[in-house]
Amino acid sequence: MLYDILQEDEFSAILKNHATDLIKYFLEKDEPFGVLAKTETLSFNPDIPKEIKETFAEFTLFLLVNYTLESAYIEDGKLIFEAGFGSENIGSVVTVPIESILQIIVDETPIFVNLTATINKPRKEEGIKNSMEALLSNPENQKLLKKKKK
Repeated sequence: MLYDILQEDEFSAILKNHATDLIKYFLEKDEPFGVLAKTETLSFNPDIPKEIKETFAEFTLFLLVNYTLESAYIEDGKLIFEAGFGSENIGSVVTVPIESILQIIVDETPIFVNLTATINKPRKEEGIKNSMEALLSNPENQKLLKKKKK
């Protein structure tokens, strides 16, 4: 049952809205917080060196304090902030889709958990392709396809 709930767009939207509200609250209060986000969904501008990216796990923790917190804002369903990376503190603007945030953390305590961030939902095109493959894997269904006329 939990897996089914986590697949629902409506449930994902509820969690995204809740995360957005919490982040806006902390930004308005200038309260430091952290976000643990799905690494593959992040974007960096300018891009950060490959050797730094390779150190990231499946989920990456960002602590929004000091300048990083001051630079943070929400736009179009994304948390955007400036951060420094590596020993040289290479600056980049990080864009984090809100729905890819697994946890929001305050004082080392998770105050929000979004289990839908752990679900890999297929894109619509992939879903159609996978459905067609499943359909055609049964030889009896092959006859459902119309044959092309030459």
